[in-house]
Amino acid sequence: MKKEYTLSVYTENQVGLLNKIAIIFSRRKINLESLNSSPSEIDKIYRFTIVIIETETVVNNIVRQLEKIVDVFKVYANTNEEIVWQQMALYKVPTSIIMKEVKVERLLREYGAKAVVIREDYTVFEATGQDDEINNLLTELGKYGLIEFVRSSRIAIIKSSEGVHKKVLDMEKNDPTKKPINNEFLNHKSMIFQM
Repeated sequence: MKKEYTLSVYTENQVGLLNKIAIIFSRRKINLESLNSSPSEIDKIYRFTIVIIETETVVNNIVRQLEKIVDVFKVYANTNEEIVWQQMALYKVPTSIIMKEVKVERLLREYGAKAVVIREDYTVFEATGQDDEINNLLTELGKYGLIEFVRSSRIAIIKSSEGVHKKVLDMEKNDPTKKPINNEFLNHKSMIFQM
């Protein structure tokens, strides 16, 4: 049975990496519900957060295939119950409606929305939450002349994780394929490049 999975892909920031990841999904004809890229807690390591709706078997195969990409360190696949996640949305509504309708003000308070920009012709509100909260506020504001709406992609943290930095460092220490490099020029690189 298909369900929503959030993949956390830890990588180096390399040119063409997003294309390699996208090819894996497009070959299997899997639609990405959400894609976010951001720095992680480790310097020079980035995190792609990808949301898909698929079966557990397909997700496990994708995880294995993603981990085969050279620049990918680790991939985690989690259900919504295993993560803490949020999205952000911006709503643009006519300022005149907010001034006239007390219901709109109450509605915005109920959803924890805060004003980001207030102008004579429109006001932009920001709200964070999960899909249903963001969609419910969108539906309600639609009744009052919503001008524009945009939603961010998902950001997520794994509930049971100690953080990937420990696992990545442990992987590097325990990797038998990584041998120490014996290079006579390694300690003299500054002199070599001055020539």
